[in-house]
Amino acid sequence: MKKFISIVISSLMAVALFLPTNAAAYDEITVTNGGTIKGKVIFTGSQKDANKYNKVYTITKDKHVCGTGKRKVDYVKVQKDKKDKLRLSDVVVYLDKKKVGKRYKSLKKGKAFAEDVENATIDQKACAFLPFFAVVKRGGTLTAVNSDSVGHNIHTYKILNKGNARPTLFNVSQPNEGDQVNKDVDVKDVKTKKQPNNFGSKSRGMKVECDQHDFMHSFVFVAKNPYYAVVEEDGTYTIDNIPPGKYRVKAWHGYLKNPKAKTVTVKAGKTKTRTFKYKNKKK
Repeated sequence: MKKFISIVISSLMAVALFLPTNAAAYDEITVTNGGTIKGKVIFTGSQKDANKYNKVYTITKDKHVCGTGKRKVDYVKVQKDKKDKLRLSDVVVYLDKKKVGKRYKSLKKGKAFAEDVENATIDQKACAFLPFFAVVKRGGTLTAVNSDSVGHNIHTYKILNKGNARPTLFNVSQPNEGDQVNKDVDVKDVKTKKQPNNFGSKSRGMKVECDQHDFMHSFVFVAKNPYYAVVEEDGTYTIDNIPPGKYRVKAWHGYLKNPKAKTVTVKAGKTKTRTFKYKNKKK
């Protein structure tokens, strides 16, 4: 009986991960004379170091759809700038919290979310997740579509900044071409030893895999507020229309250990510049 109750509770908690809550409330207002934060994201190693993070998989099944031979997955994408430094892409720079009084608290109001993050779609096509990197609003909908004539099994995991824990968020079989599943996404700032499947306060995204094909991978960042920027291929970013105040700014990459947060004071009509550096940990 205890085992049955435990299973029921765990199931309810797993469902709750993808349901909007009052904690996700964010008021969209008109921001006048806001400030801007811009900068770049750098990988401190060499091109050879970056390549060590990337993996080559052998295609062993469903070759008529997936192709033959090898499939390379670039988990760490870099390119050189004019000073031969490596700029890192597939990174999100975002405002984590704003200082209110003596404490930093989640942003509750500001500019509107972009319409294209209300929903995010991951298409399984030619045995690859498209796009490789996506963003969805907290409380938005994540849609998975199987466009292949072979079966897939979309399996999403919570990504933690610390440790190797990867609790499952949802795991859905899509055996037929045209199969579609929709999930409402909510990143909960709750973490307990008894309920390890909850999103922890240090988690901002998820890893997507296919249990049928080990070479299929992608990443999704969950935006709690619209003050974020997906870094360009040249490693640059810009976050604008920010209400004046003191903020804690972070960078998020789905595969590398993220650097420490930076504190930025935003003034009306002014621009601040910050650089985030990802250190090479491969030997």
